[in-house]
Amino acid sequence: MANRPAFCISQKQNIIMKTIEFQWISGMSLSQKQKNADSLQMALKRTFPEANPLEVSTKGRNPLGIKLSAFNLKYQGYALECIYQSSKVFQYGGAYKDLLEKSPREAKKDPRLRESGALKGFYHDGITWALEPKTAFYDYMYIQAVKETLTPEEIEEIRNYNYFTDIEFNPQKSINTQARSIAEIRLMLELYDKIPDFSKQEFINFYCNYVTD
Repeated sequence: MANRPAFCISQKQNIIMKTIEFQWISGMSLSQKQKNADSLQMALKRTFPEANPLEVSTKGRNPLGIKLSAFNLKYQGYALECIYQSSKVFQYGGAYKDLLEKSPREAKKDPRLRESGALKGFYHDGITWALEPKTAFYDYMYIQAVKETLTPEEIEEIRNYNYFTDIEFNPQKSINTQARSIAEIRLMLELYDKIPDFSKQEFINFYCNYVTD
């Protein structure tokens, strides 16, 4: 058995995380990961019968969820993953803007990201972001990439789902997940009927008001 989170909107209109226990299938192949994503969704539906979940990763089977993977989104013409990695500022280096020109997997594995000391914050497009609120920079960049990459019809389709999962996300190992970011978009659609053109501070205000985990 294993545990993975699912993100949804509470009755108080906050983004909350539910921990789901499900049967884990060992293996690294795509088919094995797809089976784990299926297993997670089945367990989620058993626990919350009202759930209509969307797996947000390349390991899911829903074309919308696959398109919403951070590895498939682009912002300002660059892969979202490269935007995120190239914006990191460390104690002894960064931001490494040359990572924008690499593939998402190459950018994520660049040794400088592990050899430059402690992460101090982010710098992108002339704007500095602190490490707190914890996932605000990642979520903001992700949401901008969704607006740039998806059609209005595809964004509207997000309304059809009320729980969001990412089988690759383990909260014991990382803090950012596209599942939480999509839950935030789902809430924006509910509150504003669109994804607003938030400034940095406006988004941080939204985040502090509505993202509880």
